[in-house]
Amino acid sequence: MQTSTSREAAKRFLQADAVSAGFAEARVADPAAFAALHGERLEAAVREGRHGDMDWLPATAGRRRHPAALWPEVRSVVMLGMNYGPRRDPLADLQRRDRGVVSAYARGRDYHDVMKGRLKGLAQRLVARFGGDVKVFVDTAPVMEKPLAAAAGIGWQGKHTNLVSRRAGSWLFLGAIFTTLRLEPDAAEGDHCGSCRRCLDVCPTDAFPAPYKLDARRCLAYLTVEAKDMIPRAFRRPMGNRIFGCDDCLAVCPWNRFAREATEMKLVGDDDPAPLADLAALDDAGFRARYAGTPVKRLGRERFVRNVMVAVGNARLEALAPLVEARTADEAPQVRAAAAWAARETLPADDFDALRAARCSREHHPLVRNEWHGEEPCTR
Repeated sequence: MQTSTSREAAKRFLQADAVSAGFAEARVADPAAFAALHGERLEAAVREGRHGDMDWLPATAGRRRHPAALWPEVRSVVMLGMNYGPRRDPLADLQRRDRGVVSAYARGRDYHDVMKGRLKGLAQRLVARFGGDVKVFVDTAPVMEKPLAAAAGIGWQGKHTNLVSRRAGSWLFLGAIFTTLRLEPDAAEGDHCGSCRRCLDVCPTDAFPAPYKLDARRCLAYLTVEAKDMIPRAFRRPMGNRIFGCDDCLAVCPWNRFAREATEMKLVGDDDPAPLADLAALDDAGFRARYAGTPVKRLGRERFVRNVMVAVGNARLEALAPLVEARTADEAPQVRAAAAWAARETLPADDFDALRAARCSREHHPLVRNEWHGEEPCTR
């Protein structure tokens, strides 16, 4: 039987140990008080199709509504945040047309791997000292991390739907420890967005139909990472040189004035964007070697180079024309298709027409033929 003294001791131990383990935040939410409102918002998004082709969202919506639906024995949810603040403004690199911009969260080691080990160690030490049972999650199960983090007082979900912290700004990875121990819950954090709408106004694809609503089908973070098919033509020019993710709505948040740079070196990575010429030339082995251990590797070479070719088309640099021509003969259909689009954006009209005629005479894939299609059909 836990006493109030033992609950307080367990929480003090947990929070001190979390700091030692490299976490910026460690707070407790009461699963019994978790509002059903968040589940209703998720179901509304699914009902309206705003989840795109992330089919795992509707498939797990029922278990996401409440922590106890995932694990009935849970009595407390410990939410933890690890800082990954970039060393410089991510928006500055969008002006470097010859470089490919990767979202700040994906430049270092995969945060799942970094945080999972720390969370397991923290949870094991908690059990060894105070008993009970635990389960650890880092974006690997149907857990509504952002609403739970808000309920625990780490921050609030801003108008861009991401978590915002008064102490860490927008740059926090979230993890959860579910435990059968009863820990004193922290007070929920209120909304401090006020009348600000910078995150909504900066979005290059108008992915927010209203404050606190995101339509993934228009979001560049979704389109460059989650979408399995070709990026719709309407969103290619707004992509600019973003090749994995998008940080715009996070980067403009005024609360980032309190944010700190990441101290966990595994999460920092290289913040100097790589030349598009290098990325466009990657074969499968080169891609896997370059991005081993990072979130980018999960994308796979075909979709990654697809994104790179869109960025190359947006760059419209004559020096990249030979790479564009080479990729129009790539073995991967999405790469060939994106390269066809990039060729139209990059090459002089006569050169494009000649390349188009040469490639169409041998191209059988409907996706690629559709990209070569212009005012005239791509005929054999």
